[in-house]
Amino acid sequence: MEFLYEYGLFLAKTITFVLAVIAILVAITAAAMKQKHKKGELEITDLSEHFEDVEDEIVHSLLSKEQLKAKEKADKKLAKEKAKADKKLANEEPEQQPRLFVIDFNGSIDAKEVTSLREEISALLMVANDKDEVFVRLESGGGMVHGYGLASSQLDRIKQNNIPLTIAVDKVAASGGYMMACVADKIISAPFAILGSIGVIAQLPNFHKLLKKHDVDFEQFTAGEFKRTVTMFGENTEKGREKFIEELEETHVLFKNYVSERRPELDLAKVATGEHWFGTKAKELGLVDEISTSDDYLYSANKTRKVVAIKYVIHKSLAEKFSKAASLTIENTVGKLWQNNRIFPS
Repeated sequence: MEFLYEYGLFLAKTITFVLAVIAILVAITAAAMKQKHKKGELEITDLSEHFEDVEDEIVHSLLSKEQLKAKEKADKKLAKEKAKADKKLANEEPEQQPRLFVIDFNGSIDAKEVTSLREEISALLMVANDKDEVFVRLESGGGMVHGYGLASSQLDRIKQNNIPLTIAVDKVAASGGYMMACVADKIISAPFAILGSIGVIAQLPNFHKLLKKHDVDFEQFTAGEFKRTVTMFGENTEKGREKFIEELEETHVLFKNYVSERRPELDLAKVATGEHWFGTKAKELGLVDEISTSDDYLYSANKTRKVVAIKYVIHKSLAEKFSKAASLTIENTVGKLWQNNRIFPS
């Protein structure tokens, strides 16, 4: 009886809490559906200023009090001289300092990040010119053809506007990721980054024998001989398999042609086998132009250019934010209830 009492009390508390949370979720969701919110916005970060702040912080921590006083005095003198020079050139049109625009692309299988990429590229094309440069930190193991095809086309927009494009691969740019990378004027790679995989893959399980064993029929209706070539539940035919493989080969040819047009010096017979290579070997094969990291490139560029990062951030709706917070709250609360009302001896 004591066991049943404890268990019933625990169950009642849990059900009451869950029902209360569901009621709140329904109310919040209804309110959020009526709410009009901004989908996203651009975040501009002055990386040059960030680098200077970091350098100043380190220098100040290393200098003695006397050295700090001398440095502050010298900095004030330089600031006055700069102010005088700026005043003198006030009536003259100042020369535009070259800029390096930084974009990050961390791709998923369906390349959904292209939504932000297209906004970032559209924004920078409004202000960038041929004296500037776009620097993309790319990380992707590839994925769906149409998604990465669109992402590559977005990068092509930069080239079409005669703006130099450099892509850095610190970890991986394979398959669709390399399709994007090959658009660049220059590809830099970390020594152990993975590149290549110029190939196409498709795989799916087939449950036809299992269904047949349990006397389950699967019926599929199509209009058009090759509307569906292979299926997960029906019996696949040799003709269907041949057509499916033919489609894969066509996609592979498109992929190879795309890479060849942008990096004509590549020996496609060697690199378009679906294999991948580490950065150092990829350089030997001509898949990349330079072995370096994105950090080294940015620090070096900062000496002569202004470095600016552009990021398009998509805001979550009120319902999405609340849903995530509520799920964490439920998880934590149920865990506490279980600990406080243990029905098994510890």
